[in-house]
This record gives sequence, C-alpha cells and structure tokens, in this order.
Amino acid sequence: MLTCVIRYRIDPAKKAQFERYARNWGQAIPCCGAELIGYFAPHEGSSTLAYGIYNVESLAEYEAYRARLAADPLGQENYEFAQRERFLLREDRSWLKLASAPHGKGGQEG
Repeated sequence: MLTCVIRYRIDPAKKAQFERYARNWGQAIPCCGAELIGYFAPHEGSSTLAYGIYNVESLAEYEAYRARLAADPLGQENYEFAQRERFLLREDRSWLKLASAPHGKGGQEG
C-alpha cells in the first residue's frame, strides 16, 4: 500500500473554493478506486496550506486510477473548476509507505 500526500498552497481568500473542491474529490476519488483518507483545509496556523491524502495499492494501480478519474464526469468538472477559479497556487505530491505498522500496544499491558 502506498499513500499519496498532496500538499497544496492555496489562495487564502478562496478557502471556500478549496473546500468545495475537496468535497467533490470526496465523492470522485473513492468511486474511481483509491482509498481516500481525506482532504484537509486550513484552520489554525497557516492560512495557505491544505492537504489531500489517499491510498493506492501500487504505482501501477495509481496510473489506472488516474485514468478513471480523468474520465469521470465529476473528476473532469472538478479539474475545470480549479482551473477556472485559480485557488490552487501550488500542488506537490509525495509518495509514502507506512513504516510504523503494527500500531498500538501489541498486546502489552500498560
């Protein structure tokens, strides 16, 4: 399993547009085959940083997912919305692999 973390730099005056964008991805991403962890908008601290986080099985599955997302009507609408509204100033993707599993106490008391 791979986790994609998208770090966005957004226009702080257009936070509402980013939140609409995030809600749309909340519908489209799971339908197209990725496991969405969530989209996160600024709340305290930085007013310009936002994140989108989801899991895919492999980079090959990511490529297939991206093709489905590009063909999806809501996905297409959301891409166009972002282009038109210009609230995304920068977008960086990082691919991470879980290194802390298993989580928890592992059966230990205490």
